[in-house]
Amino acid sequence: MSKLDSKIPAGPLKDKWENHKDHMNLVSPNNRDKIDVIVIGTGLAGGSAAATLAEQGYNVKAFCYQDSPRRAHSIAAQGGINAAKNYQGDGDSIYRLFYDTVKGGDYRSREANVYRLAQVSRNIIDQCVSQGVPFGRDYGGQLDNRSFGGVQVKRTFYAKGQTGQQLLLGAYSAMSRQIGKGRIKMHNRHEMMDLVLVDGKARGIIARNLVTGEIERHSAHAVVIASGGYGNVYFLSTNAMGSNCSAAWKIHKKGAYFANPCFVQIHPTCIPVHGTQQSKLTLMSESLRNSGRIWVPKNIEDAKAIREGKLKARDIAPENRDYYLERRYPAFGNLVPRDVASRAAKERCDAGFGIENNDTKEGVYLDFQTEIIKKGHEAAIEKNIHNPSEQQIYDLGKAWIEEKYGNLFVMYEKITADNPYETPMKIYPAVHYTMGGVWVDYNLQSTIPGCFVIGEANFSDHGANRLGASALMQGLADGYFVLPYTIANYLAADISTGPIPTEQEEFDAAENEIKEKINFFLNNNGDHSVDYFHKKLGTIMWNKVGMARTAEGLKEAMKEIEEVRQDFWKNVRVPGSADQMNAELEKAFRVADFLELGQLMAKDALERNESCGGHFRTEYSTPEGEAKRDDENYKYVAAWQYNGNDINSEILHKEDLEYENIAVKTRSYK
Repeated sequence: MSKLDSKIPAGPLKDKWENHKDHMNLVSPNNRDKIDVIVIGTGLAGGSAAATLAEQGYNVKAFCYQDSPRRAHSIAAQGGINAAKNYQGDGDSIYRLFYDTVKGGDYRSREANVYRLAQVSRNIIDQCVSQGVPFGRDYGGQLDNRSFGGVQVKRTFYAKGQTGQQLLLGAYSAMSRQIGKGRIKMHNRHEMMDLVLVDGKARGIIARNLVTGEIERHSAHAVVIASGGYGNVYFLSTNAMGSNCSAAWKIHKKGAYFANPCFVQIHPTCIPVHGTQQSKLTLMSESLRNSGRIWVPKNIEDAKAIREGKLKARDIAPENRDYYLERRYPAFGNLVPRDVASRAAKERCDAGFGIENNDTKEGVYLDFQTEIIKKGHEAAIEKNIHNPSEQQIYDLGKAWIEEKYGNLFVMYEKITADNPYETPMKIYPAVHYTMGGVWVDYNLQSTIPGCFVIGEANFSDHGANRLGASALMQGLADGYFVLPYTIANYLAADISTGPIPTEQEEFDAAENEIKEKINFFLNNNGDHSVDYFHKKLGTIMWNKVGMARTAEGLKEAMKEIEEVRQDFWKNVRVPGSADQMNAELEKAFRVADFLELGQLMAKDALERNESCGGHFRTEYSTPEGEAKRDDENYKYVAAWQYNGNDINSEILHKEDLEYENIAVKTRSYK
């Protein structure tokens, strides 16, 4: 086992980042236009990085498979972004944000990276306000905050239920300015097909124009991967249907270690699956757990009657409702972290108390009636309304809810045809975010020199479970305030290198390999569509590498995925041609990568004989059903090295995690 060099700076935790910046190599402003940087992905991480690097004077080539950076999946984030501003005066601080994040990740994240994230979080809000992001404000005009799971303070800044969209528009406006100046060359509807290494360094990519089918070569002095997570390995997830793992997986096969692939987040507030033909799941923001109470009937007969349509939620008296999160976790209640809330919902549904009449009978209620009445009473007092009627109280409370979450309620009603003001939302956990990703050091550089990985595509900040509203924080922290410093430290040696020519044998070999795969897919003439194999993979992953895992199930998953993978290469059928738009061809490449990654996820989960965060092995749980960590044997980052076509032969490297500034203890929210 090799020892990974995380390049964590020496010195006190609170001084590491500033001291590190003070001693980095720099690229002077008049030399930056001699340097080319490729950025893959234009969500919050990639968009902010591209805009910032171009603003500094580098030549940036940005790529996205969407028709515009504005359609990156970051747009789907709803609830908010964390920052340790302590505007509420309720005890928040940089250290508190750092502590909550490490604890929320079940002590499986790198201490120095998380503290840096907490430090720069404050800058993000100022940056976004200056860009015009319309954060919610209180009556006095100050920026407002809400709470999210796993914390006991209000630190989440929000723009109603569309925070991701507003932040992405801020990053996109910064990008657009640089596109107008010619410093960013934007390549929409392009997909990275492979990474090109020259003398062991990342020096470019092979890309496919998704409109014309043309295979293109692009060179640079460094490549930044900001392509998001791999949740769509499960087929059904809250991710956009185009979200994929391919950019991260391509660099893995070129030498970048892949870390903690088994750490996948199951989000507790998704609209339940309604049928076997569904291809996409919809998330309801975690912010709703501030005001909604989660429950199922106490009596199994009532649950059965609800599923059969004989009873409705309002027919169940309050004393006959099991507010199970409040019962099990009184200190945090409905705002426990996502992994805890998800497993609790699964436990209730497995026990027969699910309320949804779908294929799986899985679903619980998220009810806003208590908050509507509470806020109605408060508003009546505020408005000096004496002896208000029940209708007045309801109307005032509903108005408060509508102001905070109105667009989310509209979205829910459009999808389900239920009015959530009058009847509780139905929710159930679903795959949402991936904490695992490409291994990077403190500088966000992978094990390939010159290949940097930021945002959800890397593993660095969230450990085994991400706290809500921290994804946007990490993406913008990496892109605006970390990578522009650390990549300069690397690029300083390339000032006199000159442009990287694409007429090199390394580019030839990479392009030829891609063309061979395209020809294979289009001429295979198999019996099944790409989705046929993707769905089979997703079923295996959800059933055996999902919310609850066992050694037996993981071994079966590895064997079954290998069988699906072999069948895929024999029997996949891809219609159309290569010289035009061909969505099936795009999906074929992506699903081929998902099949390999799925095997590695199962292998990683089997290797980790403990339960922590989103990784729950039923053999390693407390009598109360909580996760049981093994800090003595598994307090490390599992970084996997590609070792050929047989995924079972991947080589495990371990980065030991040391906590000098925080006490490692059993995670409790009771």
